[in-house]
Amino acid sequence: MAVTSLLRRTKPPTISSFLSFSTQCFVGRTSSLSVPTEAPPIPKKIPFAISSHGITRQDPYRWMKNTDDPDFVNFLKRENSYAQAFMADTETLRRDLVSEMKTRIPEEIFTSPERWGQWLYRQYIPKGKEYPLLCRRLEKDKTNWLSGLFLGGEEEEVVLDWNQIAEQFGYVHVGVCRVSPDHNYLAFTVDPQGGERFILQIKDLRTGRLVPRLEVDGVVSLAWALDGITLFYTVADENQRPHRVVVTNVESDGRDDAVVFTERDSSFCVDITTTKDGKLKLSYLVFQVYIVNADKPMAGLQRTRERVPGVQCFLEHHNGFFYILTNSPSNAISEWSGEGYYLTRCLVEEVEVSDWQTVFCPNDDVVIQDMDMFNDYLVLFLNQKGVPMLCSIDMPIKANTKHMDDLVPWYFPLPVDPCSVAPGSNHNFLSSVYRVVLSSPVIPDTIVDYDVSRRLFSIVQQEGGVLDNSDSSKPWYSADRSMENSGQLNDRTSEGEDAWKKSESPGMLIGYGAYGEVLDKSWCTNRLSMLDRGWVIAFADVRGGGSGDFSWHKSGTRSLKHNSIQDFIYSAKYLIEKGYVHRHHLAAIGYSAGAILPAAAMNMHPSLFQAAILKVPFVDVLNTLSDPNLPLTLLDHEEFGNPDNQTDFRSILGYSPYDNIRKDVCYPSMLVTTSFHDSRVGVWEGAKWVAKIRDSTCHDCSRAVILRTNMNGGHFGEGGRYAQCEETAFDYAFLLKVMGYHNNR
Repeated sequence: MAVTSLLRRTKPPTISSFLSFSTQCFVGRTSSLSVPTEAPPIPKKIPFAISSHGITRQDPYRWMKNTDDPDFVNFLKRENSYAQAFMADTETLRRDLVSEMKTRIPEEIFTSPERWGQWLYRQYIPKGKEYPLLCRRLEKDKTNWLSGLFLGGEEEEVVLDWNQIAEQFGYVHVGVCRVSPDHNYLAFTVDPQGGERFILQIKDLRTGRLVPRLEVDGVVSLAWALDGITLFYTVADENQRPHRVVVTNVESDGRDDAVVFTERDSSFCVDITTTKDGKLKLSYLVFQVYIVNADKPMAGLQRTRERVPGVQCFLEHHNGFFYILTNSPSNAISEWSGEGYYLTRCLVEEVEVSDWQTVFCPNDDVVIQDMDMFNDYLVLFLNQKGVPMLCSIDMPIKANTKHMDDLVPWYFPLPVDPCSVAPGSNHNFLSSVYRVVLSSPVIPDTIVDYDVSRRLFSIVQQEGGVLDNSDSSKPWYSADRSMENSGQLNDRTSEGEDAWKKSESPGMLIGYGAYGEVLDKSWCTNRLSMLDRGWVIAFADVRGGGSGDFSWHKSGTRSLKHNSIQDFIYSAKYLIEKGYVHRHHLAAIGYSAGAILPAAAMNMHPSLFQAAILKVPFVDVLNTLSDPNLPLTLLDHEEFGNPDNQTDFRSILGYSPYDNIRKDVCYPSMLVTTSFHDSRVGVWEGAKWVAKIRDSTCHDCSRAVILRTNMNGGHFGEGGRYAQCEETAFDYAFLLKVMGYHNNR
């Protein structure tokens, strides 16, 4: 368990005394809190009993799953009205927060260009616009990039404008974008309704017009063949499981689209992508890989391996070899230690043989988390005892290579302070420059180009502007393999550290801890509004997430999910015991599956947190996992367990937030947000949670629980840069109010 905290930048504020409604029954809550005079909405209750494995549960709010029920829609609208009334006295505060956040956003935002063939691509948000434009310029002569402007070459053209899509549908959610190898076409997917059922659209970049064709619904992933007109795409079934691969000629009307493969096992997904050199691969989840010759896309599929439960394979191609990242090089799950990937390889013509050459084995010190490939270099994303590392290896790898020491890697310089490292798009396979993005809670996102042929790096861009560092290359790494920080990186950690007052500050703890996903701790300027008000912001990297080696994820899944919750609780107690936050002024925040953490923690320790924000929360865990007709349920059995199994059932029942709300107990103030068209977490989950909280817990305390539903959006909200400021300001104003700080600057 790791806790990362951002120390406050100003003196902690004092608690206000805004008198309207007494909530002294909650230990540590502010002595006064303004709430609406009208009572919160009370939904109807319809008796419903569920019996499983000898246990009967009552669920009087099960009727809310019927989102067509007028009573349910009316309940959500009344909850929205109550939430608005509850937050009425924060209107000035919210305006101030939004103004602060907008002043930190440049009028124009652009990314530094990335070369792909003869083209330079970049994203750009114009002044006054919410969403980006994907732009490009043909580079006939050598050009330079300086201060956000292309110099020389052809006129810049807009490839895709998210703002136009927003005008067409009322919001924007673009799934994937893929430019054809000859740069003549753009294939992309758009969600027109918010339910993540994406339609395929193809734009002819030579004319700037969409190609007229039959509408294809439920498209998930895209991959081009080398001819530039053959496009593969995957289609999801009614449960949002990508199960079918289809091939189309983009110069046709779509009537002749042909099914390449259908995955009939409902516990597996199918994906289609390309290796970095342009070859095609077809992946069934990550347990089985087929390949397609990108030069002859209609020649059929070739299977690389038999499917073995638990065995994962990621494949890349280079100069006649397939390089495979796998958790079991011998294809026997019993031989996998569970702590990292093996790097293996084989000749293309021998891809179906049983023995692959092992290039690198995970050990106690270093594990491989991912790989990439370009030109004559293999890039490995490593983790050494919790510290991210990145290295490049010259190709080809010698035939007798067995261990990391034999690879003679070049380690990419990284900042001294902890950060996450993610690859850029790096489309240009023949380039010797590799781009990465460095993210940290305390340093604005930084784009770094590494010239691996010369072993030099250049800081290209830091959030807020593009840097001209073409002549500022440094030695390839310092003694500790870290970047020498000479002021080029804008480090915000030093501001206000001396103002910190032990055990006096309010704070928020953020967690996720599911699917092996790394908790997002990237730089966010909006957080400065809370730091400026003396708040501590902490991140809990709990088990179940993607921190450290791969056992970290497994130790927070299925019957071990309680580890994730306990880690979150321990993190909260750590912040309090070490004096980072005031004992009664700590809030918890969880998003989607991450909302399990604060919700379950509140059931176990209702007085641990003063407030909580649950965004599109997955809190009705047992009921959702018991319904195979809901999207994603069958796939989630691997992560959380299958309630049909008695062991899994009892484990899920033990922490499922909705099933463990305590009777007549004081709960923290809560802001719960849902989206009506959310296809990942049903809108009814948050609604049922709030209804049961109000029905079961302390009457007075539950008046400070509000439900806010986006009646038009989906799981991700799909808001632009200014709309995100509005939403964040609402969240922060809620915390400031219920903590008693909303009258303080």
